[in-house]
Amino acid sequence: MDAAEVRTALAALRGEVAKAVVGQDSVITGLVIALLCRGHVLLEGTPGTAKTLLVRALARALDLDFKRVQFTPDLMPGDVTGSLIYDNRTAEFEFREGPVFTNLLLADEINRTPPKTQASLLEAMEERQVSVEGAPRPLPDPFVVCATQNPIEYEGTYPLPEAQLDRFLLKLNVPVPSREEEIAVLQRHAEGFDPRDLEHIEPVAGAAELAAGREAVRRVHVDPKVTGYVVDLCRATRQSPSLQLGVSPRGATALLSTARAWAWLSGRDYVTPDDAKALARPTLRHRVQLRPEAELEGATADGVLEGILNTVPVPR
Repeated sequence: MDAAEVRTALAALRGEVAKAVVGQDSVITGLVIALLCRGHVLLEGTPGTAKTLLVRALARALDLDFKRVQFTPDLMPGDVTGSLIYDNRTAEFEFREGPVFTNLLLADEINRTPPKTQASLLEAMEERQVSVEGAPRPLPDPFVVCATQNPIEYEGTYPLPEAQLDRFLLKLNVPVPSREEEIAVLQRHAEGFDPRDLEHIEPVAGAAELAAGREAVRRVHVDPKVTGYVVDLCRATRQSPSLQLGVSPRGATALLSTARAWAWLSGRDYVTPDDAKALARPTLRHRVQLRPEAELEGATADGVLEGILNTVPVPR
């Protein structure tokens, strides 16, 4: 499959998803980058900003198998991964697959469930398999978790542990729409739009296009100077006086991967420092942790990363 054709098909996703969701182009682009990198995405925004609708529309436009789990305080790990069920007819235990056995899993409001259930996704996200009674069971390919969460300050939420946050390739902030976009949303509803009915969204790409896109991204050239720049950015977070936790080597690898995918989507077969700068905030914002005194002074992860991007020398 020609790389240009694949790029065109993936670019058409925006148009299809836009039939259901107004605006949010940058979020859609981030989701496509994650799919190309086989990475997982954390979507954060206040309730009612169409996070769930966005993922459902994307799954339909990609013609991927899709399942949704509403995370609640009483959700158990087996409700996500599956469990062994005793069959009276055969007098044996058989495995009943959980919703994690899909291509695109929507973990809705993941921070409303306790850490034990949150952790049940760790093996699936990292190893792309589920172990039950010691037996590994592989997940389909592609497999991507799109988790939504409300801001941590909301009542009844549990902060995700650092180990799980680091498994997410990107953290995308879903903003409240602008006045013009909100008017467009209301106009659509006035004309009869039903967010539960996505029959009007046409599949424009699928697993084959994603696989071809991933192969093309792997061929994107990375100059050693750009690699050094990515490492310098991540090392600077470990030395920042505002941060008590900097970016791990896994985070540096993630930034390089997202920069390559963005370069390919932009029509280039090489990565520039600007590609790394463009993806630094969504790739790294959830991998750093502010010092309490910096938080009291009003510092934010994005603000600290912005300062680092402005001070680390850019290779020429």
